[in-house]
Amino acid sequence: MPEPTKKSGSAFTKKPKSLHVCAGSTAEFTAETAKPEVKVKWQKDGKDIQASNKYIIKQDQTLHTLIINDASKEDDVVYSVISGTSKVKFEMKIKGQDGKDEKPSSKPEAAENNESVPVSSPSPEPVGELKDEAPFSTSDKEDDLATSTPSPQPPSDDSLPESAKGRKDSVWSLGEAPPDDIDKPEDTPRSTLLIEKPQSGSVTVGGDITFIAKVEAKDLLRKPTIKWFKGKWMDLASKTGKHLQLKETFDRLTKVHTFVMSIIKAKDNYAGNYRCEVNYKDKFDSCSFDLEVKEVPEVSPSIDIRSAFKRSGEGQEDAGELDFSGLLKHRANREVKQEETVPEEDVWEILKNAPPQEFERIAFEYGITDLRGMLKRLKRMKREEKKSEAFAKKLESAYQTDKGGKIKFVVELADPTVELKWYKNGQEIRPTPNQKKYVFEHKGNQRILVINNCTMADDAAYQVMAGDEKCSTELFVKELPVTITKELEAVKTTVNERIELDCEVSEEGANVKWFKNGVEIPREIRSRFRFKSDGMKHTLVIEDAKKEDTAVYSAMTTGGKSEAHVQVDLKPLKVLQDLTDQTVRLGKPLVLHCEINPANIPGRWYKNAQLIQGTDRVKITHKGRSHKLEIENAVVDDMGDYTFVPEGYSMSLNGKVHVIDPPKIHLDSLNYPENTVTVTAGNKLRLEIPVTGQPAPKVVWMKGERVILDTGSRVRAESFPDHSTFTIDVAEREDTGMYKIVLQNEAGEDSAQIKIKVVDIPDPPQAPIVTEVGGDWCSMIWETPLYDGGSPILGYFIERKKKQSSRWMRLNFDVCKEKAFEPKKMIEGVPYEVRVFAVNAIGISKPSEPSKAFVPLAVTSEPSMLVVDEVTDSTVTMKWRPPEHIGAAGLDGYVIEYCFEGKDEWIVSNQELIEKTKYTIPGLPSGEKIFVRVKAINAAGASAPRMHPHPILVKEVIERPKIRIPRHLHQTYIRRVGEVVNLLIPFQGKPRPKVSWMTNGQPVDPTQVNIRNSETDSILFIRKADRKHSGKYELTVKVENHEDKATIDIQVVDRPGPPEVVKIKDIWGENVALEWTPPKDNGNAEITGYTIQKADKKTMEWFTIIEHYHRKSTTVSELVIGNEYFFRVFSENMCGLSEEARVTKDSAMIVKEGSNYKNPDYQEYDFTEPPKFTHPLVTTIAVSGYNATLNCSVRANPRPKVIWMKNKIVIDNDPRYRMFSNQGVCTLEIRKPCPFDGGTYSCKAINDLGEAQVDCKLEVKVA
Repeated sequence: MPEPTKKSGSAFTKKPKSLHVCAGSTAEFTAETAKPEVKVKWQKDGKDIQASNKYIIKQDQTLHTLIINDASKEDDVVYSVISGTSKVKFEMKIKGQDGKDEKPSSKPEAAENNESVPVSSPSPEPVGELKDEAPFSTSDKEDDLATSTPSPQPPSDDSLPESAKGRKDSVWSLGEAPPDDIDKPEDTPRSTLLIEKPQSGSVTVGGDITFIAKVEAKDLLRKPTIKWFKGKWMDLASKTGKHLQLKETFDRLTKVHTFVMSIIKAKDNYAGNYRCEVNYKDKFDSCSFDLEVKEVPEVSPSIDIRSAFKRSGEGQEDAGELDFSGLLKHRANREVKQEETVPEEDVWEILKNAPPQEFERIAFEYGITDLRGMLKRLKRMKREEKKSEAFAKKLESAYQTDKGGKIKFVVELADPTVELKWYKNGQEIRPTPNQKKYVFEHKGNQRILVINNCTMADDAAYQVMAGDEKCSTELFVKELPVTITKELEAVKTTVNERIELDCEVSEEGANVKWFKNGVEIPREIRSRFRFKSDGMKHTLVIEDAKKEDTAVYSAMTTGGKSEAHVQVDLKPLKVLQDLTDQTVRLGKPLVLHCEINPANIPGRWYKNAQLIQGTDRVKITHKGRSHKLEIENAVVDDMGDYTFVPEGYSMSLNGKVHVIDPPKIHLDSLNYPENTVTVTAGNKLRLEIPVTGQPAPKVVWMKGERVILDTGSRVRAESFPDHSTFTIDVAEREDTGMYKIVLQNEAGEDSAQIKIKVVDIPDPPQAPIVTEVGGDWCSMIWETPLYDGGSPILGYFIERKKKQSSRWMRLNFDVCKEKAFEPKKMIEGVPYEVRVFAVNAIGISKPSEPSKAFVPLAVTSEPSMLVVDEVTDSTVTMKWRPPEHIGAAGLDGYVIEYCFEGKDEWIVSNQELIEKTKYTIPGLPSGEKIFVRVKAINAAGASAPRMHPHPILVKEVIERPKIRIPRHLHQTYIRRVGEVVNLLIPFQGKPRPKVSWMTNGQPVDPTQVNIRNSETDSILFIRKADRKHSGKYELTVKVENHEDKATIDIQVVDRPGPPEVVKIKDIWGENVALEWTPPKDNGNAEITGYTIQKADKKTMEWFTIIEHYHRKSTTVSELVIGNEYFFRVFSENMCGLSEEARVTKDSAMIVKEGSNYKNPDYQEYDFTEPPKFTHPLVTTIAVSGYNATLNCSVRANPRPKVIWMKNKIVIDNDPRYRMFSNQGVCTLEIRKPCPFDGGTYSCKAINDLGEAQVDCKLEVKVA
């Protein structure tokens, strides 16, 4: 695991330390910042400290001081000092009188969030003295201030014993926080969920402890989410087991969730800071608490380093528990293998004396799995430097010399008799008699090794062994730069020649690199580049030079560089035989040949600028000067421009090849029987005729003598190299016929004929003829179409429709093979039209023209109840009733016929149809008898006649007059003044009676009353009734000497006048006795009652006391003492109250009996005021389609005029708005508003003293 990296620098250069003070004393904490202008704030238990008599805050440049006076038990909390993102926590412990802490604490010394804390290392003491120490791991890197969980800070006092430097402050599992979660950022909770928070506690090692958190669920729809953490980030949900249990319960009565965290058989490394977090949707709450684990110090045997540095979880009992540290407590009840508890060797000594490359092997051999932690501890251990017993002076750590130089290694022995050996890279250096490379010298106790003429091979590690001891050094040989003594020379040659570039260097066997245009030339086996070296001379050889070898070549050594330009040119080219143009028939061989000099120059063949590659069909040969391109069977694709390009030359040889082939039309591939093409009219015809021929033949299409061009719009022919197309966009009947196609090119000619047949739907038949019409049917016929579309007619479809409709209905779904049809099930009286479709194998024709409109009709039934109405000496009047069944054709009128008795000839009396059911037959001879019959006539004809069963004698009969008065006129006919009088009085009598009207013995004045008489009734009409029209009207009806009379009583009424006199008869107590006389004018109707009202003299506002009162006197009670009253009385008849009331002349003063009270004089108060809105309009949001109201209240006197406006436009006579005003409350109702009704609404109140206005906005939203 990598070492933790340090974060950016802290804002504090000096941090406050935790203090232990006695109760009542003064405590002083000091912090120093890096800059004087930095702002610092002090906190107590997460809350800012304000300066007071108890808390004194001072600042002197960079020095910041907090003084706490009169320390008490409440001050025994955690304090912190904050500057920017740096935060330091510290504590103040209060001691009692006995000098002991009043409150135990498990918090460490102050630590800072944004600074990394060094990892606690094991003591370099022997294994047997490790006791309670153990290493711990940290994360690879520290998080930022808001999320970091710093490693615990060991005490900095070097005087402390090793056993006191570890313990709880250093023994922590991977990812755990120290006992005090240092400088956690104090998040402000967005909401409070926890009603009971877990409290800090302590437990002894091996004991159990429980933490409880409660959440109230009254306002929660579901269970909240809770998480338990140790430190800042280690989620304990995944660590549950035999040492940690998480439980939760829910009380339905109290609506409280209870969450429990139980720690079973606690260990000392379980101590630290814990956190409980609760989440519900957007709500969050958290609480931190501490756990202190106490243990009784016990003496334990030494711990094996191999067990100390084994990771937890490797087959041990506590695998998967909360403890992630490497050091496991040594307990009596733990079963550990014997070979693990009793180390056989001192591994620390082995590691100290072993080279670093052997560490991994040793760790593997002795079963150490936490190699990284072991190396960290080993690095911190101070190795004891042992004094060498063999060497008085050792070799230097390294030596350096130049290549070819001399180096001398000197050691001094403590004992000159010790055998000495020299080694180079582990190989012993032995002296030889003739070797001058290594020289061994002895000078007293000095032993010297001299290396002459150093080379790069002498750059190695050297050791000298004196007995069992050795010392080492390294020799670095510096190589001198190699320079170029002879430069490269420029070369100019032609292709296929040999090029040699040579240079000389200052040292034999030197490494020379060759470059071409700055790129190193690789030393490959099969390459045109060869490299030679002869002593100090180095040569680059290029065999068979090419054009692309032209470049700048350079030779480079360690001390110099030389360049030379090489120019390779082409040899002059001579064409001995050029390419010639050729014309060849299709399928014949094709040979292209040319000759060039020099003979050994290769070349490439191109066709239409495309490179030609040799195949089985295309062969490319090169023999000496001759170059050939041979094609066995020429095809059309072989035609084109051919080019031969000699390699390396800019010139080329060109020739054209032309392949020809006679034209041919290939109709067999079309599979048309007898070369006949059938196409349906209206469809598109496109014939694609394959053709061959080279060059592409000229194609001509013809119909008869007419040539079809490719520019035609509907019928056109187009030519392509391998085919010709004949297109008819929309085939028509006229396109039927024989077509000829002709091909021509320089190799020949070919032609063929194609027959095109265009079939079509038939022409529509002519308009059908309706021959007969019934009540719901008709008969129709039609003729065959003029053109059958080239296919026989298979049948017909018939459709009908109502004349006023546009929807046709098919009457037959199987074709009708006849040319006649009888449609049925039609609606009587509705006009219809029919039409016909012709059908052949191609399809259905267009519809025929509609037939003439026809209406299925039936005659009516005969008239009913034919009776004699009146007979005179020359006329007979008949009456009858309409037919019972008229039908859809309706009834046009009636025809009346008569026949004299004894004759068979019927005479038509009316030449024109009559619509009335009564007719008088004129011009009849008196005394004759006739028979009468009536026929009903409609569009379908005449109905069956209705005949009177008996002959009728033409002779007039006298009938006595009789007046039939309507029932409602048997009593007095009452009307109000101004109403209309319209009376219809029927009577009977023959011949026509004489009618007269009398009123009060005098004839009716025609200027006042209108009279209209007929043969059977009389009408009396008064447009505007008046009281003078009242009276008895007599009607007289007279026929010769017979007469009848009737009387009608008409009464015109009006409102009565007021009573004559209203008097106050008596006043006593709270009562007043009134009396009045009836009115002179009763309105021509009986007085039905009276209405009595009172009014206070101050206000003169009238209030009704009694209504519909029949007597002429009354007593008014419950009057207010001290008020003065007036009284008035209205008369009432059937028309209502009198228009005016009679008021008492005197007033009635209600005084208290037994005392004389004098009314004080008060000045009359002026109640007038301009309009003022006491409640304004409120901006409203309405829903479209639902009524909306706007309300406001206004106060004003006199009563103001209220005007409503929308967007400053007055709302007037708009049915969508209703405006109310009651007791100063103004309301505007908007009926079913829409979004367009939104806007600014205003209410304006105006009176003589001023005006006021309020506004609001209305927004209408669509539901």
